[in-house]
Amino acid sequence: MTAPDVTQARRLVVKIGSALLVDRVTGLRGDWLRGLAEDVAAARARGSDVVLVSSGSIALGRRVLGLPEGPLALEQSQAAAAVGQIRLARAYEEVLAPHGLKAAQVLVTLEDTEDRRRYLNSRATLETLLNLGVIPIVNENDTVATDEIRFGDNDRLAAQIAVTIGADQLLLLSDVDGFYSANPKTDPSAQRFDLVDQITPEIEAMAGDPISGLSKGGMKTKVMAAKTAVAGGCAMAIMEGSVYRPLSALAKDANRTWFLPLSDPQHARKRWIAAMKPRGTVQLDEGAVRALHAGKSLLPAGVTRVFGSFGRGEAVQITDPQGAELAKGLIRYTDAEARAIAGHQSSEIESILGYPGRAALIHRDDLAI
Repeated sequence: MTAPDVTQARRLVVKIGSALLVDRVTGLRGDWLRGLAEDVAAARARGSDVVLVSSGSIALGRRVLGLPEGPLALEQSQAAAAVGQIRLARAYEEVLAPHGLKAAQVLVTLEDTEDRRRYLNSRATLETLLNLGVIPIVNENDTVATDEIRFGDNDRLAAQIAVTIGADQLLLLSDVDGFYSANPKTDPSAQRFDLVDQITPEIEAMAGDPISGLSKGGMKTKVMAAKTAVAGGCAMAIMEGSVYRPLSALAKDANRTWFLPLSDPQHARKRWIAAMKPRGTVQLDEGAVRALHAGKSLLPAGVTRVFGSFGRGEAVQITDPQGAELAKGLIRYTDAEARAIAGHQSSEIESILGYPGRAALIHRDDLAI
């Protein structure tokens, strides 16, 4: 098996740890961040979408506030994040601007990915930003997150974001140059894997839990992230990220470990949707049937009848005029809303519902035919 080529990524998510971004003594590592911005600009010039999942807000904020080293109380962490998020967003804005790139801050919690409505909103926002050529800077919303709604580390957050947006590559910039058979800092006989094509119980057992001074994530969390990513059709790499222009270093075959996906993101998502239990049925006219087979999204105008009780983002069965199943899909409206707009043009949605909605009842990316 061959390793993925980062220069061929269609959609790339890059996770940056606090220890790479922030020096305890000098603060933000400006030169390193400018090098990363050069890499991002080069990726965009190749036509790749790029999302950065960046730690660092608490590390930056605690330095500004003069908080002591070591674990912080929840309220102190949230206060540090509130101060640090401003500086983190500004830093990315300043290094990307010379390349003609715009940055956007996107703050999420675990709860946002588990709640279907919030998940769809997050996905739609990220898709829109990417379509506009913006670089989303994603971080956990530490100012409001409590333990029960936290990811707890940005490795797993990055994997969830990668699956959410259908990324084909995820890169974890770390303080180690890959995945080893044992902790290389304590075991000189540890061997690095170039490729992992299957995450077996043996692979999981090899993951130790070294934690750097500023980072919360260890190798265990990286393997958990890899399981999420590869199941969603996304290849994931772990590499040592402190080098100048780390994406360029990866392209030149720097030490790394690639976890290979089980399939591509689109097929993985379609399989997931196809396996879901439908909560209702949407019946189509012949024109809508032809549109679906042509790869189009399902618009309200092509719907003749709506059955069942479902919420926004839930799975529904899609049938032809005779009632034969054509597909399953994740619907963007509740059953009551879908009934109200069925048979109407998308331009009429706002006047019918009283608020602007999405043009498609079910987007083509959310359809499994």
